[in-house]
Amino acid sequence: MKKLAQTAVALSLVCVLGFSLFGCGGSSSSDDTTTSTESETETTDATDTTNSSSSAGESESGESVEESQEADIPTDYLSALSQAETYANSMYMSKQGVYDQLTSEYGGQFSAEAAQYAIDNVQADWNANALEKAGEYSDTMHMSKQGIYDQLTSEYGEQFTADEAQYAIDNVQADWNANALAKAEEYQSTMNMSPSAIYDQLISDYGEKFTPEEAQYAIDNLS
Repeated sequence: MKKLAQTAVALSLVCVLGFSLFGCGGSSSSDDTTTSTESETETTDATDTTNSSSSAGESESGESVEESQEADIPTDYLSALSQAETYANSMYMSKQGVYDQLTSEYGGQFSAEAAQYAIDNVQADWNANALEKAGEYSDTMHMSKQGIYDQLTSEYGEQFTADEAQYAIDNVQADWNANALAKAEEYQSTMNMSPSAIYDQLISDYGEKFTPEEAQYAIDNLS
């Protein structure tokens, strides 16, 4: 019994010593882990803050560059660009037409340099503009396919390129027979022309430029 008591006391001392030595060590390890986690969190937050600041700085820098570049552009250049956008997007003019209007003494009266800046920077779809013009000529003036093409490309007309004019002709919604008939009725009612004379006028290269088939349709359907 005495030995058992001594053994129990010895074990108790070992436990006490072990707790004192290793228990404190375990607590230290836990604290170190907590401290490490907090440190990592602080590092992550610092990195996020740095990245956010960097992104904001880059954004502000980009805006500053744009403002600086715009400030370097002469006022008359910007005015020419504003007018070019109106001519292109509201009046559906061609690139050459816009340029000529900007530099004309009867138009914008801008310098060649300001007008060229406007042409180089205006946002416009020239094909779409040619198509819009073709639709107007067909719907309001009842012109023929060839007549519209010639008007679109003429230096005295719209001044679109051949490719832009062809795009318009290929995509315009038009009834060429109906246009020929509308023209024939105009000649009959306003000029009192005979059917034969009307036919010749409709197919003439110096007249309406309808095809023979379209012209004949018009003559056949005159009232």
